[in-house]
Amino acid sequence: MKIGLYFGSFNPIHIGHLIIAGHVLSHCDVDQVWFVVSPQNPLKETAGMLNEQHRLHLVRQAIEQEPKFRASNIEFSLPRPSFTIDTMTHLAEKYPKHQFSIIMGSDSFQNIKRWKNYQTLLELYPIILYQRPGHEPDLSLSSKIEVVKAPLLDISSTYIRGQIREKRSIRFLVPEIVMEEILANGYYKS
Repeated sequence: MKIGLYFGSFNPIHIGHLIIAGHVLSHCDVDQVWFVVSPQNPLKETAGMLNEQHRLHLVRQAIEQEPKFRASNIEFSLPRPSFTIDTMTHLAEKYPKHQFSIIMGSDSFQNIKRWKNYQTLLELYPIILYQRPGHEPDLSLSSKIEVVKAPLLDISSTYIRGQIREKRSIRFLVPEIVMEEILANGYYKS
């Protein structure tokens, strides 16, 4: 099976994430998209990060109606911080019959040279790259890069957390079930 791995903090997951995953599923050579919830990204600040189990639960709720989406907690049991190359090695060993590719935005790809063993990652795994305005990727780094023109929304998890702190609506920014869970549990209020 061909699996597109969409790594992220998903703090929280929002409509933009789902649109990109849906676009990849319908336009690229993948059978499933797995949302890999990262407990600790080595290049991001962890302050304001919702507990990993809560973020995983929100992802599961957001994707429950799409049978070709899956939430993965694979990084929860790996050493921290989470390095993509280590996760990919672990997944390749655990699921030898699957073929994995990495889904990422051109903004993240601009930092790829800061990633642990990035050359090995680019050599071994295809990259499905969605274009973000103002972030032109260096496609000469790998012959395994597929650029897709996914529809993008100018929203972010940071923006959503700010809306919550300011007591503003997040309706239509996140799936309804995710919004209800966030509000019911008081997530991101402080």
